[in-house]
Amino acid sequence: MAIDRNMITDDAISVRRPRRWDEPMDPLMSDADVVWLRDQAPFATLDPAAFPKSIPLDGILRNDCRLHQFTHGEVIAREGDYANSAFLLLDGHAELLTRELPPECLGRRETEKVSWPRAIWKLLKPSGVREARRGDEVIPNVDLHESSHHADERPPVLQLQDFDGLVQAGQSVRLGPGELFGEVAAMYRAPRSATVVSQGNSRLLEIRLQGLKMLRRDPAFSKRMDDHYRENWLPLHLKEIPLLRFLPEQNLQRVVAATIQRSFGRLEWNADYKKTRTLSPAEQIASEPVVATEGHQVTDLIIVRSGFGRVCQIYGAAQRTTAYLGKGHLFGLEEIALGVTNPDGPINLPLQHSLRAVGFLDTLHIPVECFATEILPHVRRSELPRAAAQAILQTKGTAEARERRSEKRPKVDLPIVCDTGRSQSNEETWQDLPSPTGTSFEPTGLLEFIVQNRFNNGREAMIIDLHRCTRCDDCVKACASVHDGNPRFARVGVNHDRLQFVQACMHCTDPVCMIGCPTGALHRDEATGHVHVSENICIGCGTCAKGCPYGNIEMASVNDPKGRPYTDEASNRPITKATKCDMCSGLPSGPACAAACPHDAIVRIDLSESPPLEHWLRRRT
Repeated sequence: MAIDRNMITDDAISVRRPRRWDEPMDPLMSDADVVWLRDQAPFATLDPAAFPKSIPLDGILRNDCRLHQFTHGEVIAREGDYANSAFLLLDGHAELLTRELPPECLGRRETEKVSWPRAIWKLLKPSGVREARRGDEVIPNVDLHESSHHADERPPVLQLQDFDGLVQAGQSVRLGPGELFGEVAAMYRAPRSATVVSQGNSRLLEIRLQGLKMLRRDPAFSKRMDDHYRENWLPLHLKEIPLLRFLPEQNLQRVVAATIQRSFGRLEWNADYKKTRTLSPAEQIASEPVVATEGHQVTDLIIVRSGFGRVCQIYGAAQRTTAYLGKGHLFGLEEIALGVTNPDGPINLPLQHSLRAVGFLDTLHIPVECFATEILPHVRRSELPRAAAQAILQTKGTAEARERRSEKRPKVDLPIVCDTGRSQSNEETWQDLPSPTGTSFEPTGLLEFIVQNRFNNGREAMIIDLHRCTRCDDCVKACASVHDGNPRFARVGVNHDRLQFVQACMHCTDPVCMIGCPTGALHRDEATGHVHVSENICIGCGTCAKGCPYGNIEMASVNDPKGRPYTDEASNRPITKATKCDMCSGLPSGPACAAACPHDAIVRIDLSESPPLEHWLRRRT
């Protein structure tokens, strides 16, 4: 809509519109650095005309990049870290470690397990000192020192002790000048899959995701990245999907060649979180990018690679939410399977739902024709929607093909993948759940509430049933007794009907708090999925607290067991550490909050998909 300039009054305040590069990645990047980079591969061969005048190549190098210099044995990228940047090796060499290192080698401290007697003693005899820490919990157990380039702006760098032994044992892969690594983790907001260490002195360029996307405007650079992903990572990502687990290698290669990658929305969804959660459900749905539209012919099987998608249907003049999808979930499987397995021959079925991106959604698209010829013959009937599984028995096929579909295969321990075909039956079962008003729990309202507040990001969300809660605060007291008098959550939060979604760390599927942690102190436990803080290498910068969109991380000054505050020997300032819910991972009872509730009003639950919440609500009735 055009703005009527006559409506602008004389007392209007003129301000400068924020620009993309108001905050460069490296404020100390100089003109000489940019000139030097332009002479290095691959930038020397990039076509400056491929970039818009508002975002020129020189501007990307100056504002979206940071130069690093590493010495022998210094860790460049650490396995398990979440990041939004990639590294380009300019000079020297680096080693990508193929062996998984124990957490202590990377500076991370495993959670100390507590016996039942010690747990009970700690509950009965608290220390009386808030945020008490032993000396070894505050001091790093690894070598941390400043890097040589822009040291006054750089956080400490980890020195790997046993690096030479790993290289000599052949447990690494040599990387040379021109090698780009870390781009897959950045593009898909996934944990880094390996640790990379400097071999001798090396110089690298760190490129944040925004700049990486702009560099892809050059056709040669974009093709290089796409080829690298398709060759090294796409086959692995497809094999993670249970539907494709029995796919022969030659079929998989043809599927890889046909698969298309697409992205929707903003990767930095947390920046818009506070604004979008104030919108009405209808406004929020309307603002979300459309991935697939209800009523259109299905052309692809859509696999969610990262982020979240909202599944919705037309309801009158509006849309209503029927489910939400996360990593590994499928969309369009029922329509494709039913169309392909139709006894009278293949037919085109329209989509029964729409799919929209919630904040950010990264997807893989497999064409219907490729699914029918390369995948369907190798899919077990138990993995298909019920109607399609019944129809497949009626298709005209050889006895050998029907026998192959029915034969038993060895059990594979892989995650269960949901599809929207189950969302219809899911909706039907939800309508029978009673609510305090005597009517049914309206699933659309609850699902839309969860998505609107991004609680679907939580793997360990804390929910309180307010009809059972007596406000005794035993949950908060139990948490405080475990954590030196400082509870890791407050019994506050937003409500939906009788449910309160408490403000406590949810150990998110997409942990944006972990992005930017300079020492890797914030990390995810591979066994439990819980996000922990290794306080011995936490430098108290507060990046995680600022990054958490839910405000569930706090910075706290720490003391020794006698109550004396720890201070920095250089500045004499108090030592602060990031504190958050740790799911009481060291206690044999699990989360103290839930264990202490006398009325079974608290649950820690996975909201990354809707069935767990439905099952919990059903058990409450």
